[in-house]
Amino acid sequence: MNTTATPSPWKQPAQVWAVAFASVVAFMGIGLVDPILPAIAESLEASPVETELLFTSYLLVTGLAMLVTSWISSRIGAKATLLVGLGLIVAFSLLCALSGSVDAVIGFRAGWGLGNALFISTALATIVGAASGGSGAAIVLYEAALGLGIAIGPLLGGLLGEISWRGPFFGVVGLMAIAFVAVSILLRGGDEKRTPIRFSAPFTALRRPALAVLAVAALFYNIGFFVLLAFSPFPLGFGAMGIGFTFFGWGLALAVTSVWVAPFLMRRMPRTRILLTVLPLLAVDLVAAGLLAGSPAGLVVCIVVGGLLLGVMNTVLTEAVMEATDLPRSVASSSYSAVRFLGGAMAPPLAALLWHAFNATVPYLFAAASVLLAALTVLLGRRALAHIDDHADASPTEDAQAILVGDAA
Repeated sequence: MNTTATPSPWKQPAQVWAVAFASVVAFMGIGLVDPILPAIAESLEASPVETELLFTSYLLVTGLAMLVTSWISSRIGAKATLLVGLGLIVAFSLLCALSGSVDAVIGFRAGWGLGNALFISTALATIVGAASGGSGAAIVLYEAALGLGIAIGPLLGGLLGEISWRGPFFGVVGLMAIAFVAVSILLRGGDEKRTPIRFSAPFTALRRPALAVLAVAALFYNIGFFVLLAFSPFPLGFGAMGIGFTFFGWGLALAVTSVWVAPFLMRRMPRTRILLTVLPLLAVDLVAAGLLAGSPAGLVVCIVVGGLLLGVMNTVLTEAVMEATDLPRSVASSSYSAVRFLGGAMAPPLAALLWHAFNATVPYLFAAASVLLAALTVLLGRRALAHIDDHADASPTEDAQAILVGDAA
């Protein structure tokens, strides 16, 4: 009888917990500003389009920086990269909190995006290298941190946003400062192995047809993702706390399906079939959100249902990218994520412009059309994607690295 016990992901050295805590806070930043968007617009006398640029500057810089973070970390080391990223997040979050104009907040959010890209592109590789119980236990711990951060971000933003729109930014400063001290003290960095990566590697990766198809599909998909996330606080009409609770439900739904439902489906269905099933369902949900934009209760349901579908999409797309080429998975994921972030960067201000020009229904219809274009891209590119359905095994560490970069979007 085999009496070998399964290693517990929760029995880890202090340095792993330090990076895991910082990961939770880093992923909180994705939805943190959601509940305070209307408050920022009112307090700083900004239009919805200007306010939505808080997402655009953050996502655009994060995406572009993803192209060079692996090159940087392969030369200065993981610990130094983590600390530079955390330091930038602390500095630019503080500047956001102290800003007196929406233009300043937009600019400082861009700096925050640079810090976030440096941190999240390095965090999981660090956890895997330092964790006890093997890479499997480390991945479980990371996925828990990811889900917790995505769910708690909007809730904390709502709680602190009830005090002031500056509150969530000050909250990030405090939490990330603690994380910086913990990582600098607890994480060992002197004995790490470095394998330099060519600067051009992420740029040339998009020449591969399968990766290019997935990247274009992800660009259109991310438009739908960020219309739902970044535009919805305006038609909801709730205060900061109401928006925070709504997107806490969204983040929780996304985390559950990303961690448990998507892997279950991938064990039973080809990846392309899952994509071609879930994308039309997401389009239907977005159409329903548009038709129910005048009903807060109906829109809340659509947002949470959307979270369930988005969780499946995030994981399946990332797994597909892992199998798309024979390139190092961190390089392929960085290239794919850079293109994907472009969709996220353009979606929020476009949604606000459509709302201003027409009504609250049109941005959701635009998002639904974009998601259907993503499905069409996958359908037309099925020949190039045929091999991703072969369920070829990747190493757990490489899987984790790709999931890290992909889910960050």
